[in-house]
Amino acid sequence: MNFIEPLIGGVLIGLGSLLAMAASGKIPGISGIVAKIIRPKSGDVGWRALFLIGLIAGAGLSLLMNLGWQGYSLPEGRGMVVFALAGLLVGFGTRMGGGCTSGHGVCGMGAGAKDALVYTLIFMVAGVATVAAWNLVTQGGVAG
Repeated sequence: MNFIEPLIGGVLIGLGSLLAMAASGKIPGISGIVAKIIRPKSGDVGWRALFLIGLIAGAGLSLLMNLGWQGYSLPEGRGMVVFALAGLLVGFGTRMGGGCTSGHGVCGMGAGAKDALVYTLIFMVAGVATVAAWNLVTQGGVAG
């Protein structure tokens, strides 16, 4: 099993989050960044826009460099409508929970916030349960 790439990716995510938090004094959670671009306050849209542009540019660069996407296809029975609906539900849930996987799971837990651990456990359990329920309904089993 190759663990080097995920390890490097995890370290880079952690370092990038730490750098963004140190530079802005704010937790760089994606849901909060997007929400405050949509409804801007106090003129801090610039760094938020650059952060999102960097995320999109990084994904585009990865695709251009052929880094692990060659065999990617949408799973059977999970078309773009399902992904769009899932994205909307995740967005709603992150705003209800006051943060997302990056805000709570990466930055909050890294900063030692106790509520971040609780939120992270909740969304991990909810994600596993959702996939298991989807597979049960659509395929008659829980394996993914």
